[in-house]
Amino acid sequence: MDTESHSVLLVSKDKKIISQISTFLVPPLFELKTTSDFNEARRLANERTFNIIIVDSGDGYETDFAINVADSYSAIILMVPSEHFDEISYRVEGYGILTITKPFEAFYFYNIMKIAIAVRYKIQILSSQTTKLKVKMEEIRLVNRAKMLLMQHLKMTEQEAHRYIEKESMDRGLKRIAMAEKIIITYQN
Repeated sequence: MDTESHSVLLVSKDKKIISQISTFLVPPLFELKTTSDFNEARRLANERTFNIIIVDSGDGYETDFAINVADSYSAIILMVPSEHFDEISYRVEGYGILTITKPFEAFYFYNIMKIAIAVRYKIQILSSQTTKLKVKMEEIRLVNRAKMLLMQHLKMTEQEAHRYIEKESMDRGLKRIAMAEKIIITYQN
């Protein structure tokens, strides 16, 4: 992979943690935005997509924000006190949230960041595949609708309607979906 900048949102009320993480996540590899306010963090997360969102859960029970942003395209790291790690980690892992204990050692944090970056790349790939599948499903839906209209209005069989759409789209230099849309416009009541 090319070296690229990773956007990171850090939400913590602990100035020591903000300072510690800020020394690790430096430009040009990381673009770090910090806030100590969860409402501000919600606003920032709604305005743009961060590659990674790091959430300091404070006493371990402030997990709502992490769970709320877990359905985004960001990799989420939740920092929890070690005494609550098992309980909270078990509760949030179903949301795809990575959990790390605090305080943490630099090497441990470095490794979790590498995992978060890998997770983010996987999210991008899956998101791209999902988008392609949605486009393909929409094409199939429109082509099927066009075939149904041809069968109703021109009394074609399904095979004849299929061949008609294929041939017309090739003859006119159109994609199948564009030809299907033309047929739908023509024959739809």
